[in-house]
Amino acid sequence: MTRAVISLVVFILLAATLLAAQDLPVGTILPVALSTPLRSGKVKSGDTVSAKLAQYVEVNGMRLPRGTEVTGRVIEVGPASKGPGQRATITFDKIKIQGHEVPITTSLRALASMQAVYEAQLPTNLIDDFGSAISDWNTQQIGGQMVYRGDGTLTQGLQVVGRATIVGEVFGEPKTYPWSPCARDRASNTVQSFWVFSTDACGIYGLPDLTLAHAGRSQPLGQIVLESPGKLDIRSGSGWLLIVISSGEHTSPSLADRHPTRESDSIDSGTR
Repeated sequence: MTRAVISLVVFILLAATLLAAQDLPVGTILPVALSTPLRSGKVKSGDTVSAKLAQYVEVNGMRLPRGTEVTGRVIEVGPASKGPGQRATITFDKIKIQGHEVPITTSLRALASMQAVYEAQLPTNLIDDFGSAISDWNTQQIGGQMVYRGDGTLTQGLQVVGRATIVGEVFGEPKTYPWSPCARDRASNTVQSFWVFSTDACGIYGLPDLTLAHAGRSQPLGQIVLESPGKLDIRSGSGWLLIVISSGEHTSPSLADRHPTRESDSIDSGTR
């Protein structure tokens, strides 16, 4: 075997190893901020949807930095399934890792309005205007848990359920309840990145007229169906907790092309 052939084989093996490492483990939570607003009259089938990681995520020994792009598309826009209103079906099916687009299939665990995201980053404690730093802040996560940046804890009542950094990064294990639709999520029971969300956040926050009709965790996989009795208005800066349910070459884009079903994993809307 010539040196050139050996070099080519080594290159191919290294490339294959790199690509395999880029596959995201099933159950990885991706906390993203929406870049592309979803508004009735402005969005149509086939449009690209873009979001960015709002906090770094560690997977396979790599750190996906804040700002990593997650993209997808609008599959369908139309009338609500019942009564007046609007319905949009979207999918997030690509993430850019080290310059490569990696195919993924994701479901939605929680969604929060731009205003709810903003408020979750404001201090709830009294802050002295003279000399105080963000390390003194206490903040309330979307879902109700509290962050105490001074001692780096995330708490639910008197129980410590995670940790936080002085700049507001939040980490913990996903928590669900038997009666919650998110109990069927495939979120990995490991320490994950939650950004402004509680570890048990599930459903819609700060958008009282919005309903999550299908989270994408059951067939058709990866399709997120959102409905509103009026016009859809989900602004850029809104927060989304996505969960990877498959990744890499085994991800089947055809699953995201099926027409959405109207059963199973719905979560009723409500301001929480």
